[in-house]
Amino acid sequence: MRVFLLAFFISCSCAGGGCEPKIVNIGAVLSQKRYEQVFKDAVTQANTLYGKDKFKMNAISVTHKPNAIQMALSVCEDLISNQVYAILVSHPPQSNDHLTPTPVSYTAGFYRIPVVGLTTRMSIYSDKVRHTHRYTHTIVVNRQISQCFTTSLSRAEKVLLFSQDTNLTSMLLEAKDLEARVIILSASEDEAASVYKAARQLNMTGSGYVWLVGEREMSGKALSEAPDGLLGLQLINGKNESAHINDAVAVVAQSIQELFEKENITEPPRGCVGNTNIWRTGPLFKRVLMSSKYPDGLTGRIEFNDDGDRRFATYSILNYQKTRLVQVGIFNGTQVVMNPQRKIIWPGGETEKPRGYQMSTRLKIVTIHQEPFVYVQPTTSDGTCQKEKTVNGLKDVQKVICTGPNGTIPGQPIVPQCCYGFCIDLLIKLADTMNFTYEVHLVADGKFGTQERVNNSNKKEWNGMMGELLGGLADMIVAPLTINNERAQYIEFSKPFKYQGLTILVKKEIPRSTLDSFMQPFQSTLWLLVGLSVHVVAVMLYLLDRFSPFGRFKVNSEEEEEDALTLSSAMWFSWGVLLNSGIGEGAPRSFSARILGMVWAGFAMIIVASYTANLAAFLVLDRPEERITGINDPRLRNPSDKFIYATVKQSSVDIYFRRQVELSTMYRHMEKHNYESAAEAIQAVRDNKLHAFIWDSAVLEFEASQKCDLVTTGELFFRSGFGIGMRKDSPWKQNVSLSILSSHENGFMEELDKTWVRYQECDSRSNAPATLTFENMAGVFMLVAGGIVAGIFLIFIEIAYKRHKDARRKQMQLAFAAVNVWRKNLQHNGWQPSISWSMVSLDAHHVHVLFVKGDRKVTGLWPFVS
Repeated sequence: MRVFLLAFFISCSCAGGGCEPKIVNIGAVLSQKRYEQVFKDAVTQANTLYGKDKFKMNAISVTHKPNAIQMALSVCEDLISNQVYAILVSHPPQSNDHLTPTPVSYTAGFYRIPVVGLTTRMSIYSDKVRHTHRYTHTIVVNRQISQCFTTSLSRAEKVLLFSQDTNLTSMLLEAKDLEARVIILSASEDEAASVYKAARQLNMTGSGYVWLVGEREMSGKALSEAPDGLLGLQLINGKNESAHINDAVAVVAQSIQELFEKENITEPPRGCVGNTNIWRTGPLFKRVLMSSKYPDGLTGRIEFNDDGDRRFATYSILNYQKTRLVQVGIFNGTQVVMNPQRKIIWPGGETEKPRGYQMSTRLKIVTIHQEPFVYVQPTTSDGTCQKEKTVNGLKDVQKVICTGPNGTIPGQPIVPQCCYGFCIDLLIKLADTMNFTYEVHLVADGKFGTQERVNNSNKKEWNGMMGELLGGLADMIVAPLTINNERAQYIEFSKPFKYQGLTILVKKEIPRSTLDSFMQPFQSTLWLLVGLSVHVVAVMLYLLDRFSPFGRFKVNSEEEEEDALTLSSAMWFSWGVLLNSGIGEGAPRSFSARILGMVWAGFAMIIVASYTANLAAFLVLDRPEERITGINDPRLRNPSDKFIYATVKQSSVDIYFRRQVELSTMYRHMEKHNYESAAEAIQAVRDNKLHAFIWDSAVLEFEASQKCDLVTTGELFFRSGFGIGMRKDSPWKQNVSLSILSSHENGFMEELDKTWVRYQECDSRSNAPATLTFENMAGVFMLVAGGIVAGIFLIFIEIAYKRHKDARRKQMQLAFAAVNVWRKNLQHNGWQPSISWSMVSLDAHHVHVLFVKGDRKVTGLWPFVS
């Protein structure tokens, strides 16, 4: 027996113990008159086993009517008017009549009276055929489908509905263009025969196809047109209506007894005319029926699932082989047991199980502009792509034509462009390995893909590349698409072709060297004290050596005594010791001055050593302090408007921060500043509009290697990978993953990584040696230049001073010569040699001389000729 609970619901009202047995009417709609006596006998037998003094069942039956209206009227007038508690329904007498059970279900369901199906196995009542195969690519061909099976059929690639006026050839041509090669057929005998005939004319019954059907589709006229290799289910004991009637009556009796023991049940409704009252106990009775268990039925063990379908019904799996049906296995409701001695012959005479799908060799690929994985350039004037070398200059770039949105040409929103990069090279490799062709297009909205609400409702839909893939606009996503749980629930990912994580991009702090860089080791106060100490020590050395009785000495008695240390020599000594230059002369002579000199030498050694060490720290080891230490940096964890950081809207990074509760504060700050694309955000970092950008490490490390004013900082977090996205039912998913694994093993992925991602334009900060540049030491050179200029300036002063001094000496020599001449003249005139004289003045042209003899004074003016 196959039992379905098709509608709702009836109850019995029974008083407590001590009353006369309650008469419980049970209705039945049977296929033929001869089963009415079987039904009465089953009720009589059940009364001996159940109820006893509480209730007594009474059998009321009718047979199927030729149309639905007559059937509905019969149910109302013959059954509901007699207050039936339940209605049993058998299959119609004509195999192609699948509508007459329907009015029974609808009419009884309106009053909440339970309906128990006996041998009705129509697809409008059960979806069992959907669960007896393991194919992922299916086409469902149905004459009529109930709305309640929409969810079940949503897993099919295509559901084709047809009626008597449908052109079956056109419908099957539509199915032939699909990838699926597994066809589930639900139709009457005549309709199934017509479908088989049309399918044979279109070569849809040969190798590669799989046909799954029910009992009607492989019986009578349908079987004469059925293709070889057809697979179907047939209920064991399915045609034994008497056994099904006995088991159904037993289940109903058992449930009524349980209901009378637990509840006070109300009376079922009487008649349909003018009666809109539902049976209040009906829903409860339905639940009791569904929970009932009858292990010793004539048709086997009887239990129901939550949908009211029989759980342990046993089916024969039949295979149509050369004009006869062969049982190749059994389906017991939970598992399939195949007969090892009888192999399935598939359509076309094949003995190997078909794949169940046809792999298209022309794939629609969607990608996104994201350097270095996908570069986008306009095509040349003739519509081709310009040839050029890869970024490392090792080989020619492989470019493909990709259509995509373009805002520069009015009236042409979609234009051909050139795409190349890491992912394009990978696509070319996959196409060559797996023998498919492709057409590439850029995603229309420029997004990777996330779920967003539709018109502020609770319904969510995917946008970006995810939306195009799920919507059938693309067969495959070849782009740096991050693998995460949210996306993996809807699409199939290949094995990762690139492992990465998240990192943070900031603008590099470039140190600005000034002319006084060499003075950075000491503060200005310390420099002032050192300079003051030099001169104080020089003065003290001069004074100590000057006043010390041991500041002068003679080497031997014949030589003159040496002079003490002069102030100039003391200055030279003090600076010489500090700057570690050789002291050739002018050293202190006294013991007291030499003690101070030794202390000063120790002081100078400490100062110079400290300066040298700090100079190395400032000039050689100096690096700009990174602005961010990682994801746990306080400036990220405690955001403020003074420090702005962001990511890309509706990306996997955005989803990651949204899902992490501990990062909710960061997400609220980022949400206000997120950018539409990674390129915009990177440019904002360079323009100082954004302080930090959080994104995929592979992309940011590449950008930092190409743009020398950027740097990544902190350790990687949220480690994941990039994968190729495909639909769940894609026939390519296994081959793509195997090809990617092979590319990892043979070094192709490593080569792509070197070519596109790890090529360095900028010096690596971690590997480059720390060396001084001219900018660091420019101040020292300026100091030398200053010394040279000062020396030149002083030499002119010295020359001028020397010339002036030589002129004076020459004048004095001439003056003495003039005086001697005058003196001789005066003596010649009677003046005695004892005359004294003195020079009064000397100018540039004359010498004024005063001669004195006793009380007499004579002046003379002697012309000076240089």
